Amino acid sequence: MAKDKHINLTKPSRPRRVNMLAPVYRRRIRIALITIVALGILLLTVLLSLNATVIGSTRARIRTVTPEDGYEYALILGAKVHVGGRLSDMLRDRMDVGIALYFDDAVQKLILSGDGSGEWSETEYMKRYAIENGVPEEDILTDGEGYSTYESLERAKALFHTDRLVIVTQKYHLYRALYIAEDLEITAHGADAALYTYAGQLYREIREILARVKDLTKCLIN
Repeated sequence: MAKDKHINLTKPSRPRRVNMLAPVYRRRIRIALITIVALGILLLTVLLSLNATVIGSTRARIRTVTPEDGYEYALILGAKVHVGGRLSDMLRDRMDVGIALYFDDAVQKLILSGDGSGEWSETEYMKRYAIENGVPEEDILTDGEGYSTYESLERAKALFHTDRLVIVTQKYHLYRALYIAEDLEITAHGADAALYTYAGQLYREIREILARVKDLTKCLIN
């Protein structure tokens, strides 16, 4: 009896196609990632180096100011005023330190600089606070167009004809303010107004790193 022939109905397998481009794409992606990381590290190194330059060159000028230092003016830098005219914690502390300098005879006049526009004008409510705390109005000077740290210092020198100032703000901000003062040929010391730990301080510290680099660059260009 004849045997049935086995018929193979399966299709012959085709040889697998090798994507020769895949290794090339992977290599390009790897090179791109390495490049991005390297540029990020370089940028961070530059930012931190410039930041260290600003801090290192001004740190020694942040100290207690006494009458013997011979300053006439304290420049108090503005900050947020809440709805209703209440000074923010940071601004109130700046005012308290500046007022203390005045009553300790370390300065003779207060220059209040900030954004004087709008219903809750920084300089208007800073001035009210100073008067409420015993500073005579004739010893208070205001500049409502101090929209930035650089402008506050530049305008203080131009408007009030002084090249000697005690700058009053929180320490993290003083480094930049003092660096700008030096660039503008203003002799200055810094009075630290950081009387407490403030909410959101970490964010401000990080933002200040960029602000220092921005103003350092501005000083170099000018």
